[in-house]
Amino acid sequence: MNMNENKLNNYLDRIKDEPLSHIKALVEMESYSYDIEGVNRVGNYMIRQFERIGLSVETFPQKGIGNQIIGRCNFGGEGRVLILGHLDTVWPKYTLDDWPFAVTEDGFAVGPGVGDMKGGLIVALSAIESLINTGQAEHLESITFMLVPDEELGTPISRSWIEEEGQKTDWAFVMEPGRENGGVVTKRAIMGKYRLVATGVSAHCAVNKGEGVSAIRELAAKVDLLESLSQIDKGISINVGVFRGGEARQVIPAFAEMEIDFRAPNQKEADKLVVQLKEIALTPINSKVKLTLKGQQSRPEFPRSEGTLKLYSQALAIAQTMNMPLPEDHTKGGSDGSFVAALGIPTLDGLGPIALDDCSRRERVPINSIIPRTKLLANLIAGLKK
Repeated sequence: MNMNENKLNNYLDRIKDEPLSHIKALVEMESYSYDIEGVNRVGNYMIRQFERIGLSVETFPQKGIGNQIIGRCNFGGEGRVLILGHLDTVWPKYTLDDWPFAVTEDGFAVGPGVGDMKGGLIVALSAIESLINTGQAEHLESITFMLVPDEELGTPISRSWIEEEGQKTDWAFVMEPGRENGGVVTKRAIMGKYRLVATGVSAHCAVNKGEGVSAIRELAAKVDLLESLSQIDKGISINVGVFRGGEARQVIPAFAEMEIDFRAPNQKEADKLVVQLKEIALTPINSKVKLTLKGQQSRPEFPRSEGTLKLYSQALAIAQTMNMPLPEDHTKGGSDGSFVAALGIPTLDGLGPIALDDCSRRERVPINSIIPRTKLLANLIAGLKK
């Protein structure tokens, strides 16, 4: 361990209790993607912390979602670092009522969004604070921390903003949770989403059933056909995650819809999968049913590029000095890192604290992973050279 690593690690050891208190504060501010006030409360908390550690702040209000926020620190050297985080969670308002933040007897922090990604936001914040206060980022041109309010929705509004900033950066780090085995992410699959709507003919199920055409029956028959396209061993999956339809128990349903998620390891497989998906979705089983399909590929492939592997190698070397496992992980899960990685920018993902069972009621963060993961990120940035 060199002198610079000692400075960073000693600083983080001195403030070792602060990150958990910040994580607690964020978890106790619910921020469901559709809860604009809640998302902005988390954003305003982060703005106060940005200002506390010396970042300049810009806020960009967006219609229909929370604010986009950017914190930046310029140093005058060479090389631009981009850190990506999101303010929103998958957890609806009032989830805290029966699942509050807590620290368990066996050393886990629990609560909605504790790992994905409120813990990640604070790991990045603390790493930047340590770099600034120990002077270990002076060789860089800048560090930029972008916070989006719509990642859990697929980043429909913030995507272009991320890509614009990404084109100006040299290295990108993404604060999604660390893997359960301690790993970081060097590759992500292509993601897409579709909405299939069926329109039939309503009728009373007892009086004139023969005149009705069931939209639910049409779509229900397609669920197994669509999901059978999955080839899990090849990283290909289709999931019908939402199914709605009908008006009343005694009425032949004239309306039904379903939301379809797909994942593929590369563009060739994605294109093939979409052709198959459309053929099943738009070929009526009952010719009297009208079918409408809307959607698109929502996240590009996050490639396992040479630049990303170089970042991973640097991170692994740091982890080894800390006796910390850091396996390389490839995942079908999505993140905003895909938008930057697809531009050819070296990108390392999954740098937040380790999280187990994220996006479930069992989501939990081992408290003893918070400071080590912060040290990893801080030392990785400190060692970057243009």
